[in-house]
This record gives sequence, C-alpha cells and structure tokens, in this order.
Amino acid sequence: MTVYQATASAPVNIAVIKYWGKRDTKLILPTNSSLSVTLDQDHLRSTTTSRADPSFDHDRLWLNGKEEEIKGDGRTATCIAELKRLRKEVEDADSNAPKLSTFPVHIASYNNFPTAAGLASSASGFAALVSSLAQLYELPASPSTLSLISRQGSGSACRSLYGGYVAWNVGTDPSGVDSNAVEVAPREHWPDMHALICVVSDDKKGTSSTSGMQRTVETSALLQHRIKHVVPQRMADISKAIQERDFDSFAQITMADSNQFHAVALDTAPPIFYLNDVSRSIIQVVVEYNRLSLANGGGYKAAYTYDAGPNAVIYAPEKNMKEIIQLILNYFPQKDAFKDTFALFKNDKAEGKLPAGFNKNVAKVHQAGEVRNLIHTRVGDGPRKLSSEEALLGENGLPKTLA
Repeated sequence: MTVYQATASAPVNIAVIKYWGKRDTKLILPTNSSLSVTLDQDHLRSTTTSRADPSFDHDRLWLNGKEEEIKGDGRTATCIAELKRLRKEVEDADSNAPKLSTFPVHIASYNNFPTAAGLASSASGFAALVSSLAQLYELPASPSTLSLISRQGSGSACRSLYGGYVAWNVGTDPSGVDSNAVEVAPREHWPDMHALICVVSDDKKGTSSTSGMQRTVETSALLQHRIKHVVPQRMADISKAIQERDFDSFAQITMADSNQFHAVALDTAPPIFYLNDVSRSIIQVVVEYNRLSLANGGGYKAAYTYDAGPNAVIYAPEKNMKEIIQLILNYFPQKDAFKDTFALFKNDKAEGKLPAGFNKNVAKVHQAGEVRNLIHTRVGDGPRKLSSEEALLGENGLPKTLA
C-alpha cells in the first residue's frame, strides 16, 4: 500500500520593515509592504509532516504533540482547502494522478522554539504547512505562488517561503493575487549577516498581533502617515542597501522602522506596549555601541529590531558578533552558559565585557535571567524537503512521541 506523505521544514523571518495592519482581514492583505531577513533553520525552524489517506475520517492537526481544532472558516482550513484545490487541478490534467485532493489529511507540526512569544512561530509554522502539503501534492507551484496561500494563514508566513532577504508586496488587487513574497537577494548574496536574538520573555503576548494591528488601523493617525509617506521610500532604500551590502544604511533604516512601529503601537487607542524595561535597555546598549564606533571614525556596528513583543533581534556583520555578545552578557547575565553556536569563544570564556570608551552608565546591569536566552544565528535558506526518517507521523498516521 502506497503511503502519501511529505515532510518539510521552514524558517523564521524577522522583518526590518514592519508589517502592521490589514486592509482585508480574511485574505490577510497588508496596509503596507514589508521586508525581512530569513534566519537559519539550523537554529530556528518549524517542521511539518502531512499525510493523505482515504482511511482517515477527517483533516486533523497536531502542534507540538497537542491536537488543535481545525475550524471550518479558520486560517489552517483555508490553507488546506487552497492546496487541495491546486492538487485537483493536477488531477484534472492527469487522469493517472492519485486523487489525493479527495483524501483527508493528518498534519503534525513541531517548533524548536517557544510558540506565541514574539519569535514568528506562526510564520514558520504556516510556511512549513504549505511547503509540506505542496510536496505531498506534487504541485508545480513557485514559492511566490505558494506565498499567496501561506499569507492567508499568517501574513508574515509568506516571507518564509524564501531564504535570504524577502519583500512582501502590498499589492493593489482586491483578490490579493499581487500581494505576494519575492526574493530581494538570496542568502549567498550577503551571507555575512548574523543575528542575536535576546529572548526577554517566552510567555504568550498580552495583546496578540491580530487584535493589536486591527486596533491600530482603526485608531492611529500615525499609521496612515507611515503607510502613505514613509514605508514606500524605506522599502526602496533598504532594498538598495541589501543589494549593495551597505550595513550602515541597513542599520539606520532597520532601527528607525522598529522605532516607528512601536510608536504606532503607542499611538493606538488604547495604547499597546510591546516593549518593556529590559527591551529599552537593550536599545540603549546598542545605541551607545554604535555611538562609540561612529565617534572613532567607524560605521554602524549593530541594528536592533523588535516585532510585536519584548524580544530583541540584533542584526550585525559576523565580525562584530563576539563583541556584541560580550556587551549583552555584561548587562544581562545568563543563568545558563551561552550556547556558542559559531565557536566565537573557543579560546576564552563567554562573559560580559565592555569595549574601551563605552559609557557603562547607559543601562543598569540586570538580574540574571531577565534576558532568558540568547540565540546566535544568521541569514538562512528557504523551506527544505526532509527525508522520511525525519517524519513526525508514525505508521498509524498519528504523531510520533516527540522527545
């Protein structure tokens, strides 16, 4: 008996030009374009296995080992239905193709990082779901076409259909057909881009992105200014910076856009607070780090950005990462030893240290654990096709026990 099954993994992406606000909540059409950096799946990923079988009673989904309801009008159901529709087109064109579009599916997904903690779990999750089903159904669809489907699961998921540097076009068509993801540059174009994720909290957010952005659309005058007058120019400028591997421009635009996104959240009624005191301290440390470099005739050395949560992502060229990690460890001691993914500290211990001339008073030294975890990663590739040995479903079509 043939087993129809496929397993895929997909990456996290962290935006440098932020998506905030929908003009269509069902199709998830954004109010502005956005741009992100795809992060390395060796460190952060969602893995999904999909199986189609006529013996299954109905479509079922398990996330991190726990079964989740697939609501009839929900985002997961929408993505599954769209992919089944594309599969039926394949079957209609080839009478010998198995009628997989008529079979119920079992889907198991696993994130190797906290869900709903501001680390874009829904983006990698829906990208992995769509990639897995597209492989299962053997769809002749481009990543850009698949991005139209993953967008309907989670807006930023469309950007996780590519590696490297990715733009999500705002589009103008009410159907959403032109609101897709496109590659600005592959990771090989600028592989030197690294990131340090400072996990300030892995708790679920107080205000979800979905409800937060709708409140902003309804009440923020600043958002309207951002949509019309700010984002289009920033999209052009940061795309140029990426093409030219110009970190100075990349850093300035990235930090300005993060600041404005959180200003827009503050301009919402009632205001939304995603940053906390620890988040703001990290900003002050990065600002002083750049000030010191600029004062000594150098360029920008790091760029912070924050999504809808308190966790910082610090982008920087690889050569600066050791110094940045030492800075963060100085102000935010860790309870556990730093996981030195890139062997930066093979000859010495990973501990706090300030560069000569650094103003230590820009932030207080926080208690150990206020930054719960540090994840050092880099720009990465797009969705991967995984082997059957990496499947999350057992022979019975139910999730394997995850260690």
